[in-house]
Amino acid sequence: MAQHNDTGNIGEEMAALFLIKKGYMILSRNFRYKKSEVDIIAQKENTIAFVEVKTRTNAFFQEPELSVTRSKQKQITKGANYYIQENEIDLDVRFDIIAITLFGNKINHIEDAFYPLV
Repeated sequence: MAQHNDTGNIGEEMAALFLIKKGYMILSRNFRYKKSEVDIIAQKENTIAFVEVKTRTNAFFQEPELSVTRSKQKQITKGANYYIQENEIDLDVRFDIIAITLFGNKINHIEDAFYPLV
């Protein structure tokens, strides 16, 4: 497996544990629908969060959260819409980003990071 895949897997595991410690229940990980993937789907109280996790070994070139493009946001939104319909979800919906920089062990949870795009 490529090193960037290992880095991503480490970041997703860190993000899931971080959310659990903050009182979230993890509903799904790596949820796929057609070309879209949602890294983590989590619920806390009456809110469901669709979470994109971006992990970098360092932030020398760019902060990880800045790599969530409009195109990526559209794909996440499509997956989220499908998940909501298929599971008949009637909760508040939010799109978050968890940016992780492994060097320095930095986790930045950005709630309401973007609004749905279609």
